[in-house]
Amino acid sequence: MPPDVCPQCGAMIPERARACPDCGSDENTGWSDDAQADRLGLPQEGFDYDRYVEEEFDEPRKRQGPHWLWVLVAAGLAAWMLLAWIR
Repeated sequence: MPPDVCPQCGAMIPERARACPDCGSDENTGWSDDAQADRLGLPQEGFDYDRYVEEEFDEPRKRQGPHWLWVLVAAGLAAWMLLAWIR
């Protein structure tokens, strides 16, 4: 009986399949207990789960307050509008 998921490519295997419909693996080429799962992208030994979570899910810190260029643009527009209103 085949496994639910192909150990070679990760594809779902139908219940009575004789080979993987995606990569063609079968009992002789990859369904045995000795089959390698390197192609599945699973973490290797020594995988640091906390570091992975930090890298993948921590949001980058956003700047506090307006950027100095926007402050200068706002001040320039305010001065220009004030001069236009005075004239």
